[in-house]
Amino acid sequence: MKKQIILGLALAATVFSCSTDDTSDIVINDNSVTNNTSGGGSTDPSTIFLSGTYTEDLTLDANNTYKLNGSLIMASGTTLTIPPCMTIKALSSGADVYIAISQGAQIIANGTADCPIVFTSDATSPAAGDWGGLILLGKAPINSVTGTNTATSEIASLPYGGNIANDNSGSLSYVRVEYSGGAADGQSENNGFSFYGVGNGTSVNYIQAFAGKDDGIEFFGGTVNASYISVINAEDDSVDWTEGFSGTLNNVYISNRASDDKAIEADGYNTDFSNATGIFSKPTVNNVSIIGEGSANSSEAVRLRAGTQGIFNNIMITGYAEGFDLDDADTGNGVVSDDLQVTGVTFVDVLTKVKNDTTVTFTDADFFTAEGSATGTDYTTWGAGWTIN
Repeated sequence: MKKQIILGLALAATVFSCSTDDTSDIVINDNSVTNNTSGGGSTDPSTIFLSGTYTEDLTLDANNTYKLNGSLIMASGTTLTIPPCMTIKALSSGADVYIAISQGAQIIANGTADCPIVFTSDATSPAAGDWGGLILLGKAPINSVTGTNTATSEIASLPYGGNIANDNSGSLSYVRVEYSGGAADGQSENNGFSFYGVGNGTSVNYIQAFAGKDDGIEFFGGTVNASYISVINAEDDSVDWTEGFSGTLNNVYISNRASDDKAIEADGYNTDFSNATGIFSKPTVNNVSIIGEGSANSSEAVRLRAGTQGIFNNIMITGYAEGFDLDDADTGNGVVSDDLQVTGVTFVDVLTKVKNDTTVTFTDADFFTAEGSATGTDYTTWGAGWTIN
């Protein structure tokens, strides 16, 4: 997902169930909801359907059952609060069903290891792409625009970006997103978690994207830090960044099937738009385990391109034909300038450790050091109880 295009999606469905989102926009001022048992198949008669643009706070009640039946957009100045242990099912009708936290809004979704918060499909046999996903939009810097200017998100056509590095979009803890990635068109699909210009005042810990059709987690610029990240069976890239992302990722576990795309795909800027600031992505990435299906089956683990920089520490890659694939001259220049470096890496069943497609000459030793020392992340411990495989 790289192109910044206006999709013209309808922003909301009303508070009745429907399989398509073709109604006019609805602004719900009092946050009232109507229980409804019509449409959408067999449901609990007390199910509360959620969609629309909320201009006041919305706090979900643990005693109720909620279902997304359209786009749920929290407007600037509002907060969406979700208690632990809650499972929110989304109508399995694709891209038009999602949650978006606009610039200036917040989400407070703090589960626990014993009581995670789960967003999933309502289908009897759920599948990747059943619904959209979770979108956060902030006011932190992105390199596709300068100053306080904003870009527009692929899904929902909402503004993001700015100059507030410590912008706060709320808190996510022990949150799982399942079967997301509904496609809006041939080029734009939802991710599990989309962070658009999200600032480092936002707290993100213990999140899992499971069985999504597009990327598991994508960072469109911003400065947000995230720890304890699990991505399982993402059909496209598991972790993706672009537009000058500069946060820190700690403890990342990725498990890919051979049919999935990259474990990490990283761009320095959005090549479909611009690099208005001239600054490339440069996150710090610590303690990563990437598991493929063997060097004879899985192709590339990590693809670094469009001038992305980054400091990688303690990276373990198992079961890929290629460990790192570096593309274009700007990316190669980052290796030479030491802005793109790997310290501590272990390759297990990896045929080609580094593939240099940058046109810049460098050796493996220029790119990575301390081979064989990495142990990756202790997923068995921190992933216990709240994740699924």
